[in-house]
Amino acid sequence: MEINYFKTRRATFNLTVHIVLVTKYRRKVFKKEHLEFLNEAFKSIVDKWDAGIVEFNGESDHVHILLTYPPHKLLSGLIANLKSTSSKRMWDNYSDYLKKIYGKDKRVLWTGAYFVASCGGVTIDQLKKYVENQDSPEY
Repeated sequence: MEINYFKTRRATFNLTVHIVLVTKYRRKVFKKEHLEFLNEAFKSIVDKWDAGIVEFNGESDHVHILLTYPPHKLLSGLIANLKSTSSKRMWDNYSDYLKKIYGKDKRVLWTGAYFVASCGGVTIDQLKKYVENQDSPEY
């Protein structure tokens, strides 16, 4: 399997993470059209962060995003921007629908927490073997 690396002037990298965002109160909010809308919204957001979506999918109460991002960007800031901007866009486009689920008073969509895990093209065992097999100086 060939790993695609990205380059900037000062770094060569491949930072890929798996992000899971869950709806507030685990409400079953999303239908197919909402997931398609969120996919486009997330793509436009990550473009501004010099990041990219590798894969996106979801169920009625959560979404999965496989995302690549550059090392000079703060991941927690990117995730916060994904959550806040997508929530605003969903409310701007589906307010009547969301009011039925969450009520009129609060414009919420996501829970305050999120899941994120790093992932890449090689396993931890492969990396361990690579590091172990380095030609270290004897003296």
